[in-house]
Amino acid sequence: MVTFIVLMGAPGAGKGTQAKLLQEKLGLPQVATGDLFRANLKHQTELGKLANSYMEKGALVPDEVTVAMVKDRLAQPDCANGVILDGFPRTVAQADALDHLLAEEFNTKINIVPHIHVDVEVLVERLQKRAEIEGRADDNEETIRRRMAVYEEATAPLLAYYAARGLLVEINGDRPIEAVQAELLQKIAQASS
Repeated sequence: MVTFIVLMGAPGAGKGTQAKLLQEKLGLPQVATGDLFRANLKHQTELGKLANSYMEKGALVPDEVTVAMVKDRLAQPDCANGVILDGFPRTVAQADALDHLLAEEFNTKINIVPHIHVDVEVLVERLQKRAEIEGRADDNEETIRRRMAVYEEATAPLLAYYAARGLLVEINGDRPIEAVQAELLQKIAQASS
């Protein structure tokens, strides 16, 4: 069974932790756009050079470049049975491009979009603790709240996009890691059957 998962959640919701656990349990690679960018830049690929040309100017990397990086990654043998997409798509335009890419290039589609939801106050508290542990003085409450507002604004249309397609599943992320993981695995199994 080929399983394509788009994992969503605000900073501090536990998305990265859950993606790693899912990777171990399901044997699917976690494809994070941040990692894709770093790998393409490090290896000086054509896409990496192109992305860097925008980044050097302080401009956003166009969707076409990001989608091309995702396409290259999905064509790797370890992605044959599906992937856990983490940090992509970030916009409705990217989600649309991903749908077309999966249909046209890989003859498949997204199975499920779990959204790990945690109350903003809990997220702020988690991120402040993480900032203290990691010694990140720039992550104060005001900065964290601004990041949350930006995240909410950017992802609201994306959540609506996937909800309209019947793919969105809300997961309560304000529980122990094991409980969140168990629900994720259950919902993914249901969506993949």
